[in-house]
Amino acid sequence: MTPISRSGAGRRGLATLIAGALAAGGLTAAGVATLEPGAASASSHREAPLISGQPRYDNTDVYAFVSPDHPETTTVIADWIPFEDPAGGPNFYTFADDAQYDIHIDNNGDAQGELLLRYTFTTHTKNKKTFLYNTGPVTSLDDPDLNVTQTYDIQLLKLHNQKVVSETKLADDVPVAPSNVGKASMPDYGKLRRQAVRRLADGVRTFAGQADDPFFLDLRVFDLLYGGNLSEVGNDTLKGYNVNSVALQLPTALITESKDQPVVGIWSTTQRKNAQGSYEQVSRLGNPLVNEVVNPQRDKDRFNASSPWNDGQFLKNVTSPELPKLIESVYGIKAPAEPRNDLVDVFLKGVKGLNQPPNVRPAEMLRLNTSIEPAAEPKRLGVLDGDNAGFPNGRRLTDDVVDIALQVVEGELVGSKNDLGDAVDANDQRFGDSFPYLAEPVAGSRGPLAKGATGGNDVRNQVGDALQPAGSADGTHNTGLIAASAASGAAGILLVGLGLAWWRRRTRRQN
Repeated sequence: MTPISRSGAGRRGLATLIAGALAAGGLTAAGVATLEPGAASASSHREAPLISGQPRYDNTDVYAFVSPDHPETTTVIADWIPFEDPAGGPNFYTFADDAQYDIHIDNNGDAQGELLLRYTFTTHTKNKKTFLYNTGPVTSLDDPDLNVTQTYDIQLLKLHNQKVVSETKLADDVPVAPSNVGKASMPDYGKLRRQAVRRLADGVRTFAGQADDPFFLDLRVFDLLYGGNLSEVGNDTLKGYNVNSVALQLPTALITESKDQPVVGIWSTTQRKNAQGSYEQVSRLGNPLVNEVVNPQRDKDRFNASSPWNDGQFLKNVTSPELPKLIESVYGIKAPAEPRNDLVDVFLKGVKGLNQPPNVRPAEMLRLNTSIEPAAEPKRLGVLDGDNAGFPNGRRLTDDVVDIALQVVEGELVGSKNDLGDAVDANDQRFGDSFPYLAEPVAGSRGPLAKGATGGNDVRNQVGDALQPAGSADGTHNTGLIAASAASGAAGILLVGLGLAWWRRRTRRQN
């Protein structure tokens, strides 16, 4: 809710497009009333009651953009598991083995997916006799010291009217980049990240693993809109947290209907295996913030279980949104008049002349015009600031979707000019220049070294060696942690010192 700077010419970009659509009759009240069951998705950091208790199945964000360094391709990124504390061991963060993580692509505007990319994961544990995620420093994805690993498959399903026409396996047993435990455990995490990026057939690239949460915003919005006085606004509440990400770079020709129809709609879902052994949808996501601040409590769980072609049931949440009324009650900023047909055009249909497919069936999803080239210098306010390669035309990692959404919800496109925002304008970590573009995850051990420590890994290595199972990969037969440590110099001295301290305390108590 703080002023932001943007160019006067640029800020009229999206407003001009919307005004043209309205003038042409593209968003009359009668047109909106014909909305049939369609789609809905959201940035879902714990956004619904049921999914908040199932973090491994909880979508957090979806991104879709023309790849800046390979503009003949499109990159799609989907994130799961919100608020991963980097130090959350000993059970660090894995994708669920009993889930299907799906990315859907609608390439003709009918609110149904014509392509479905399905990720399924398998967890592997080398040594179940230790509590450790890794039993020594990990220098590669196939390092025997990486105790808990995951691999994944990718299936490409082509559909017609939601029935499978063909199925192709794009990837088989690809390794997942692990959680970033810390420098002692993973001295060169960047190397592990690079090893997890794989080239597949037909120019496809894939990545799955942990990443710094790319979404940036001040979540104090839920404390009745930034505390009611803006005194603490501007804190990136997601700073320091990680997510689990999948990223896919695809030749654009593979996902579009034709060169003449370059607009695609993208959303993600999670299906979890139920007690009967069948899969049940528990989460879904496309545009950011929809299920968090557009859908009321009564609709949130139903939204997560629904499909794009059934979105008519949520139309009133868009045409009569709660957020502007809340802002008016707290800050006295008058809410725009309803029904909010401008929001329907931007978030359910795509902007006419920009990213609205012909004969579009209104449905909530990210819509990307793949024929628009990447911006040489991306602007954080995207289309609102004249940068047509940004949100709401797809979503780039650097797009400030909170500021954009606040300004649009407060009537930027219907004459209520405003500069609202949360004063968090960029991610705390720098994004990459090449696929998968995500920032590396924050390490679990982030604090200073203990007093007297040199930063060496000698003791840590010896502890890891002691935890290798008998007949380990190096052919040794370990006899236990204490014996190995006692024979290892510094570690043995440490254990003896602890024993002497215990004996002295016991003697003093007895005397």
